[in-house]
Amino acid sequence: MRDFRKYDIWTDSMELVDDVYTFVEAFPNTEKYGLSFQITRSVVSIPSNIAEGASRNSEKDFARFLEIALGVSF
Repeated sequence: MRDFRKYDIWTDSMELVDDVYTFVEAFPNTEKYGLSFQITRSVVSIPSNIAEGASRNSEKDFARFLEIALGVSF
């Protein structure tokens, strides 16, 4: 199994998660459970997909999860 923590993209995406959580704290109360929830959920899925893909045995499966993570970021 690959160690996803060694991938720079996973480390960078975790930093992005921290940055986004800090950013959405400034949202107005009317957006706390709407827009902020969607944004944080989306950004958390990036490192999650990288980690899940790293646990797969084949390169093809790993690549598929990396594509999913990339798709979330756009």
